[in-house]
Amino acid sequence: MDTTSTVSTGTHIDALEAAGTALVEAAATAGLDAEVATCPGWRVRHLLRHMTKVHRWAAATVSGRRTSYHPAGADTELDGDALLAYVREGHALLVDALRDAPEDLECWTFLPVPSPLAFWARRQAYETIVHRADAASALGPLDAPGLVDPALAADGIDELLSVFHSHDLSHVRTERPRTLRVRATDTGRVWSVRLSPRAPLVLPSTEGPADCELCGPTGRLFLLLWNRLPQDAVTVTGDTSLARLWREKSPLDGSRRD
Repeated sequence: MDTTSTVSTGTHIDALEAAGTALVEAAATAGLDAEVATCPGWRVRHLLRHMTKVHRWAAATVSGRRTSYHPAGADTELDGDALLAYVREGHALLVDALRDAPEDLECWTFLPVPSPLAFWARRQAYETIVHRADAASALGPLDAPGLVDPALAADGIDELLSVFHSHDLSHVRTERPRTLRVRATDTGRVWSVRLSPRAPLVLPSTEGPADCELCGPTGRLFLLLWNRLPQDAVTVTGDTSLARLWREKSPLDGSRRD
């Protein structure tokens, strides 16, 4: 399994900085009581409280050089302008922690990777990009091409398929081997994912038949695979039950984001 990113750590940190800023701007525009369409049951304040907890937890792991798991703190009870300011502060703490960290940083990660610094920069970039889309959904229908740069989206799909869903924590399983293909129309990237009773496996070859194919711009595919866009946001051919299976079983925290 190749967990190496095609995007530099510096680019990931820049993307994290930009996405966090855009997230807070969208949240402030929508209002903290607005419903988050992509996260049923959440209002914008819930999204902000989740985001700052994650940012502060990751920042403490990196800046504190923690070599074992430490739980995140409790959700803040701040609201209104005070919450927005607190989220901005936590975001800045994470960006600064990553920029100040040495290349040979040693700290805990929740998946096996060759570089803890590269892992945290990449993971927090895509965590924030996905939640920036959540904040944008409180303003109206998502404009996927305008939310995610295609090169970043392709690398984000790499991380999702080759890092997250290659481990036992993935619940996307089929009784017999099936192949799900993901085809990006703008970047030309193609992923073939073997589904079976075991964890999904990204195949080295993109040739051969597929049982189901998802086809569309890379940004849409990225948000679709993170369950932030409906199935009809891309073209689905073949056995559509595999696309539904992904939507139902792929959330990694056990929650639904329909």
